[in-house]
This record gives sequence, structure tokens and C-alpha cells, in this order.
Amino acid sequence: MCSVTKGLQRNSFLPYCLPSIGEEEIAEVVATIRAGWLTTGPKVKQFEESFANYVGARHAIAVNSCTAALHVALSALNIGPGNEVIVPTMTFCSTANVVVHLGARPVLVDINDNFHISVESIKKAISPRTRAIIPVHYAGQACDLDEICAFADDAGVPIVEDAAHAAGAEYHDRKIGTHGRAVAFSFYATKNMTTGEGGMITTNDDQLAERMRPLVLHGMNKDAWKRYTEFGSWYYEIFEPGYKYNMMDIQAALGIHQLDRLDAFNGRRQEIAGRYQQAFAEMPELCLPRLLPDRKHVFYHYPLQIAGNRLSIDRAQFIQELSAAKIGASVHFIPVHRHPFYRKEYNYQPSDFPVAERIYAGLLSIPLYPKMSDQDVADVINAVQDIVMRYRS
Repeated sequence: MCSVTKGLQRNSFLPYCLPSIGEEEIAEVVATIRAGWLTTGPKVKQFEESFANYVGARHAIAVNSCTAALHVALSALNIGPGNEVIVPTMTFCSTANVVVHLGARPVLVDINDNFHISVESIKKAISPRTRAIIPVHYAGQACDLDEICAFADDAGVPIVEDAAHAAGAEYHDRKIGTHGRAVAFSFYATKNMTTGEGGMITTNDDQLAERMRPLVLHGMNKDAWKRYTEFGSWYYEIFEPGYKYNMMDIQAALGIHQLDRLDAFNGRRQEIAGRYQQAFAEMPELCLPRLLPDRKHVFYHYPLQIAGNRLSIDRAQFIQELSAAKIGASVHFIPVHRHPFYRKEYNYQPSDFPVAERIYAGLLSIPLYPKMSDQDVADVINAVQDIVMRYRS
């Protein structure tokens, strides 16, 4: 086996991901701190209104994570013990964890070659106990929503979209945010836009929004955050036990300006992804993400797959080689069925998920974020090409 080549090594390590925080965000956060309102307040309300307008939803509810958004949405749909929720195995664990937290059973299903849950897998998994389906817009490209939603509507089962990767993504020229009964977004530090930690729930369902909003803050009655203003009241009522999932004004101050820059961020992501597609197109050792028709892919990350038996190294060694060239990398994701809890609790076996297993075996994510310079992008391309050429079988 070849040793690591030092000729392509950078002078400094390129992290897998870095956020892009501008002076406007910093000034807004400072102004918010100086104003004295740190927790949920007017900045959160402004951010909610701006995000709802951006995606075309009637309601947007800010929360402290996408995990919270999924939990609140499912809770408001009365998911609980004895119920089942269909979840693709190729996702972050939180998508399934929230189902477990509600006492329901996450029914994990396989994916298609585009990383997305398929209608065929849903049809095989649906049962009289199914109370929701959570499609995941993997890597920033929308699922086959028309087909999924049509089947779900016929079955009378609500869709709760996991759009953690999909802020700004589009499906048939319509932004992700209104197709399902509820849609959960993430503003984690690595996402297309960030509030540090944070998330958003969007919906066009007035009744569902009315149910979800109090759940975000302990189950308090409407606009409880105003109780510390001159327009508020000390008196509040708890109609059902809710959660402590509210977003802070400090976070929303970041989000307001990040949202203004989201389209530019996504444009840069698409530009970098296009350079990767072109650079790796003639390398049969790599499987590249496929751009599906009638969708705007916002490339939260760029998933590469090492084609089976075409390289003399495996995925772990490939990542080690990138690290030696001072290029960061990650894996999105370890399929949920592989984690010990889900293996032991639900007896999931790798053989139940042949597509996810095949994809996972050679899957890695290379750096892709707006803060990367053209030279950074070139360095990643050169490192990947060098590794492939040196380790061709």
C-alpha cells in the first residue's frame, strides 16, 4: 500500500465545515444584548415572520433545535404509545429518537439510490398503527414529495418533513416549508444558515400551529413571552404540559441576517458542488450525488461514495488520507439501524436495509460551505483526485 503523499498537503488544516457570520449578525447580536432582552422576545417574532414569508408558510414557530421542532410537531399530532412513525434509516439519530421519546415505535425503512425514502418502502411498512411519516430531504435535495404526499393522503397519514438540510431548497419551484402537515428546519452551526443552535417549525395548518405554539414554552397560553412587557400580564395558564424549546432573541438576531444571506450562501454551495461534479465526473471509482429534476438542491453537504472494489483502501482510510492532506471530512450518516439502541430494542438487522448498507459502506462528505475560497475548493479536488489515482485497484 502506498504511503501518504506530502506534495499536495496544505499549510493549514481545512475544517470540514465553518459558519459564515458577517458584521451585520454580530452588530444585531450586540444590539440585542445591550437592549436587555435576551430570551424569547421581539427578535424571535421578527425572525418567525421573516422565515414564514421566505418559505411561503402561514405559520413559523422558532425553537431551539430541529429535534425540538420534530418533537413538538409529532406531539401536537398526538403521537404516543401504541403508534408507529415511519422514518428512513439514512438520517441523523434525532429523527428516530423523538419518536421514542413520545413512547411510539420508529419504523425504520430503507432508502433509494438518491438517499431518500421511497414510496415502495413506505408501502411495505405502513400499518393500522402508522400515525406519521417523516421524509428526510437528505443533503439539501427534496424527496419525491408528490408521490409520497399522494400516498400519505390516501392512507390518511400526516407528513412531517425533516428539512434539517433543506433551508432554501425547492421542489417544483416551491420552497420546502409547506408540502407536509409540518416541516422542521435546523439552524445548527454547520447548516445552510445558522443561529448557533436553533430550528423552526412551519405549517399552513392553523389548528396545528395553535396547538404547537404553546407546547414550545411549557404549554403556556398564547404570547406568554409578553408577560414581562408593559403589554403583558403576570397571569398565565397551562393547558397541557409542554416543553422548554423556545428560541432566544440572541439566536434570532443571528437568524434574521442569516436568512437575508441564505440565497447567496446556497448559490455559493451550488457553485462549489458544480466544481466537484465536473472534477470527479470521469472517475469511475467515485459515485457522485445525482441532481434530480424540478428541484433546487442546496447542498448542505456533498456526499461522495467510493465505488465498491475500485480502490484498494476503504472509507476510513480514504478519510485518513484526506486528513493527512489537511482536508477535513465526515460521514452523513451512520444509518439509524446500526446504532446499538435500535439494534437491541427493535432487532433491526443490516440485511433489512440493503440499499442503505451498500451506500453507507463507501459514503463520506467532503468540505462544502460558503466560506471556502476557490483555492480551498481546488485543494479538496486535488486531494481527492490524488488519493483515487494512488489507490486505484
